[in-house]
Amino acid sequence: MIKILIADDHAIVREGLKQILADVPDMEVCAEAASGDEALKMIRADGWDVMLLDIAMPGKSVLELTRIAKQQNPHLPILILSMYPEEQYAIRMLQTGADGYLTKESAPDQLVAAIRKVAGGGKYISAAMAEKLIEELKPARKKPLHALLSDREFQVFQAIACGKRVTEIANDMALSVKTISTFRTRLMSKMNMNTTAEIIRYAMKHHLLD
Repeated sequence: MIKILIADDHAIVREGLKQILADVPDMEVCAEAASGDEALKMIRADGWDVMLLDIAMPGKSVLELTRIAKQQNPHLPILILSMYPEEQYAIRMLQTGADGYLTKESAPDQLVAAIRKVAGGGKYISAAMAEKLIEELKPARKKPLHALLSDREFQVFQAIACGKRVTEIANDMALSVKTISTFRTRLMSKMNMNTTAEIIRYAMKHHLLD
C-alpha cells in the first residue's frame, strides 16, 4: 500500500485528489496539510511513501519547502502538482530535489502513474517534457532569462513580481534586507532589467506569477 500525504491549501483540490485515489487499490491518502508549515510537521513522522505538494501554498516558497523537506526526510518522494506548464517550473523543481512534476489538468491515470513511478524510486515528467529536456541539452538553444537565476534569486524575483517590498521579502525568507537587496541587484543585472515594472511584465508574459 502506497501511503500518501497531500499538501494543498485548497480543500476542494484535496477532496478531488482523494476521490481519484480512493478507487486505486494499492494507494491510500493517510493525511492532509493545508500549508507548508503543516506539511513540514507531518513529514517528520516518516510515515508516508509519497507527498503530493502543491506548487503555490501560503508561507515558504515551494522551492524552499522542497529543499527543507528533503533535508528532513531525504527518502520521501515529492511529486509537485502545479497549474503552471512544465516548461516553466519542472526543471527547476527537479534540480531542487522534487521527484516528479505533474500539471493539475493531467488525467487521473497520469496522476496514478506518476505516484507509482516516484514511489518506486523513479522520476516523473511527461513525455513532452522529456523531449523538451533533450532539446535543452543542445548547445545552440537559447534559454529564457529567468533560467539564469539561482533558486534564491528566482524566489526574490517571484516575490517582487507579486508586489512584495524588500522588507516583506526579507521577513518571509528569514534573511536580512541587505541580502534581499543584493539578490534583487543580481537578478536585475542577469535579466538586463532596471525597474520593478519590467520584472512584473516579464513574469506575466512567461506565466511565472503564483
